[in-house]
Amino acid sequence: MEKAGGAHGGKRWLPRLLLLAAMSWLLMVYFHLAVFRTPPVSAPHASLVAVPSDGEDGQRFRLRQQEQLKKIGSASVGALPAAVAERRPRGRGGDDASCRGRYVYIHDLPPRFNADILGNCHNWYPWHNMCGYLENGGLGEPVDNADGVFADQGWYATDHFGLDIIFHSRIKQYDCLTDDSSRAAAVFVPFYAGFDIVQHLWGVNSTAREKDALSLDLVDWLTRRPEWRAMGGRDHFFLSGRTAYDHQRQTDSDSEWGNKLLHLPAVQNMTVLFVEKLPWTSFDFAIPYPTYFHPGKDAQIVEWQQRMRAMKRQWLFSFAGGARNDPYSIRHHLIRQCGSSSFCKLVQCRKNERNCLIPSTFMRVFQGTRFCLQPTGDTMTRRSAFDAIMAGCVPVFFHPDSAYTQYRWHLPEAHETYSVLIPEADVRAGNVSIEETLRRIPPDVVERMTETVIRLIPRLVYADPRSRLETLRDAVDVTVDAIIERVNKLREEMGGGRGHLQQQQQTGGGGAQQS
Repeated sequence: MEKAGGAHGGKRWLPRLLLLAAMSWLLMVYFHLAVFRTPPVSAPHASLVAVPSDGEDGQRFRLRQQEQLKKIGSASVGALPAAVAERRPRGRGGDDASCRGRYVYIHDLPPRFNADILGNCHNWYPWHNMCGYLENGGLGEPVDNADGVFADQGWYATDHFGLDIIFHSRIKQYDCLTDDSSRAAAVFVPFYAGFDIVQHLWGVNSTAREKDALSLDLVDWLTRRPEWRAMGGRDHFFLSGRTAYDHQRQTDSDSEWGNKLLHLPAVQNMTVLFVEKLPWTSFDFAIPYPTYFHPGKDAQIVEWQQRMRAMKRQWLFSFAGGARNDPYSIRHHLIRQCGSSSFCKLVQCRKNERNCLIPSTFMRVFQGTRFCLQPTGDTMTRRSAFDAIMAGCVPVFFHPDSAYTQYRWHLPEAHETYSVLIPEADVRAGNVSIEETLRRIPPDVVERMTETVIRLIPRLVYADPRSRLETLRDAVDVTVDAIIERVNKLREEMGGGRGHLQQQQQTGGGGAQQS
């Protein structure tokens, strides 16, 4: 009887124990969401600084802008795109349901296409040894945080053209990798295209044939693989950490800049990633420049965002950069306007000055500024725009090609929610005062823009490849999702008989021809 009674009492306690366990689990989930989720921020419905129409003078442009700002004044801010704040549970590989349709296969390329190139890092530039920048999976050495501008962890002296190895190192930690290419939604080709061309641009007299050699070799290798035949390469993607202009040489002249990678038909079958794309092509896409911030944990991002929200921003706007020899450059006007304004902080970078080579020099300024001026540089885009966003500073662009036509996967389509556009032509003509333009934006609108910028940080950073974020998604996650979506559309077109590319084997160079 005693034994029977004990067994029966155990049965009575079992449901209670299960209930307590379930309540504990629910409390843990609630705490996790409370810590890592933040309320959504919305976006103004009208442009903060509009682009003047053809023939519109500066005075009429300013009046139209004032009318738009009045409409925004009390407008609620619309939600950021879902992908900005979306958090997806990490897959565990294998047969996990969360990885279905998301698997990525990574080609095991011969070392001549990547590792051997890194071995020549001391010869890439005649004026600087780049090998130190390859440390820590391409992040470089940790920054000196003696003055407290950065956090103690997660910040590195990263080269802005170092994305070849950073992306490769990071995608090895992607949560849905597969060794079976038949299961893959996309195929990554870890070819260090940017580092390859750098070897031939300075301090050497490379011929056109030498500049193109490894790209042609890659195409020949890829097009012989069974993975290529599945879709003629349309499910393949690779990247160059440099701009697309370094890879679109037009002639076979030895003196012309760059190689002809982008003109190879097989490459045009693939998805190609750059830090700056060509404006007239549809198979290449821009992804963010790497910044100095490479968090290894979700908490590092959340803590940094909170720190940027608490910053006292004493400057209305700032400009950090150097002038150009080109008298037509807009930078001369920006330096003059900033230098003459008591609301602007100017960090002017002159040749051979080490000041601007120290990351804390301008990051400290960005952290104390509301708006950061981001004109065109040697090309249309600047790494500085992403450094500014890391500091919670709203970027001010002067040409749509500096961001809006470039980073469509990573930045909101509603450009006015996170940035300001002031047309170059009006600044050059003297029709627009940058200070007056920015001061007319109501404080509550500025605060919402700042919050939007800060909330963009996770999707613009490249996480430390030696660890893995748990819930937040970084620039690689966003990029891979977009590539898979693109490949799925191409796959549907092929299945429906609407494939726009036709694979044909070539002799000599290999590749796929456009039909």
